[in-house]
Amino acid sequence: MSLDVRKVKNQHELKDAFSVREEVFIKEQNVSFDDEHDEYDETATHIVGYVDGKPLMAARLRFVDQYGKFERICVVKSYRGQSLGKQVIAFMETVTKDAGYQKAKLNAQTHAEGFYKSLGYRTVSEEFMDAGIPHVTMTKSL
Repeated sequence: MSLDVRKVKNQHELKDAFSVREEVFIKEQNVSFDDEHDEYDETATHIVGYVDGKPLMAARLRFVDQYGKFERICVVKSYRGQSLGKQVIAFMETVTKDAGYQKAKLNAQTHAEGFYKSLGYRTVSEEFMDAGIPHVTMTKSL
């Protein structure tokens, strides 16, 4: 399956990215709108992925301290398990390296911890709750 992953460059792509995030986090995982959309949406680099023109994945990237911070990574439920998440992480790692950063950090929902470990991330925190969902912080040297 060919995923067209790109940095959001216009309002249409931003709307597509937000629609995927809202489908996954708000509708599927019952995260509140106010928890899902925060002040960082204004300044973050947003990522959207399309298959056959349909937005199926989204993420956001911020640069915090010495890290590329990967946030709001999501794939529409019916397309999970088809390597779309792996492709978007690779894209985000490339964008991070191109920006001059050597490390990535993310807060993973605990059910996805194994997925990120398979991509070379290591857990660096105890479990904590975010938006009512258990998470762990993970990092990777790029």
